[in-house]
Amino acid sequence: MIYKPQSITPSHATRLTFFIAGFVTATWAVIVPFARNNTGVNEAMLGTLLLCLGFGALIAMPVTGLLTSRFGCRRVIIVAMGLIILSTPLLAVIADPLLLGLALLIFGIGVGVTDCAMNIQAILVEKQSSVPLMSGFHGMYSFGGIAGAGVMTLLLSLGMTVLAGTLLVTFAVIILAVLSYPGLLTYANPKEGPAFAVPRGSVLLLGLVCFAVFLTEGTVLDWSAVYLTQARNMPETLGGLGYTCFAIAMTAARLTGDRIISTFGRLPIVLTGAITAAIGLALVTYVPSWPLSLVGYVLIGAGCANIVPVMFSAVGQQKVMPQAVAVPAMTTLGYLGVLSGPAVIGYVAHFSSLTFAFSLIMALMLVVAALSFTLNLGEKTTARENA
Repeated sequence: MIYKPQSITPSHATRLTFFIAGFVTATWAVIVPFARNNTGVNEAMLGTLLLCLGFGALIAMPVTGLLTSRFGCRRVIIVAMGLIILSTPLLAVIADPLLLGLALLIFGIGVGVTDCAMNIQAILVEKQSSVPLMSGFHGMYSFGGIAGAGVMTLLLSLGMTVLAGTLLVTFAVIILAVLSYPGLLTYANPKEGPAFAVPRGSVLLLGLVCFAVFLTEGTVLDWSAVYLTQARNMPETLGGLGYTCFAIAMTAARLTGDRIISTFGRLPIVLTGAITAAIGLALVTYVPSWPLSLVGYVLIGAGCANIVPVMFSAVGQQKVMPQAVAVPAMTTLGYLGVLSGPAVIGYVAHFSSLTFAFSLIMALMLVVAALSFTLNLGEKTTARENA
């Protein structure tokens, strides 16, 4: 008997794809210590290996627009997921650093193409709808991240080997990919212009906002535990609470973001979000109390949550650059923020202090607030999703 997947709407398929992307990325984050033990590398070499993942994503994102224009979102996303499915179990067992670097490069290419292609699909699906959908899509990515980290941690805590846990997670990804397949679009925007172009005009501004927000997110991910335990004297066993508060607040804000955007519009969301994140950073940076620092991380997560989804909606409406070029260009610029954020904070902290480094991030969010007035974010939509 041949299994035929039941019909699934493009919006639900897009949500599943975002969930998968967050799920597999968080799974890798959990098994990083095992990969280090398997290879026996030091911190410096581990950092170099991690760059292979980012490099793979960066070289893949710029050409994703060309690929989706030629083959459609469905084929590109499924092939990219195939690379993720093939490489993820290898990350748990490879003992040779060079081979691990190669596997991370392939994994990064899969993640980068999936990330870019699913946003292209998300823009097309939202355009076909009368209501905002982008925040909900990105909320599923955040929810997938929490689920991936939680599931993998639970499996390992139950005594399952890292390989067995990774294979189980990979099997779950295969099932979700099969479920999403019928609803993935067989087309994308037609190819116009070069395969890749440097962002310009409004696309550049949208990309800079993404860069700033992703840089902030990367800073929270990599430096919150260090800051709380060293500067706020928080017990090391609780150091992860900062990012946990951030992630939960971001997920909740994104899952409710579409309704809020429908009510208030995009400009107020970006403006108040950037200011809220700046206030959160001020609490973290200047108030010497780790409970209030946790409140600060909640505000950062809630404030940043819907800014990037609004940027993706806006890039789908602009006319300065063809969408097949604009989306990869903006995504690549934003992803540079994730990669550069931890390093920038480290260098600034080395030559000054973490307090000064975090102050720069706070100032950057205030710049985002100011930039929001220069962006064409469109009119608010009051209709509600009924699908």
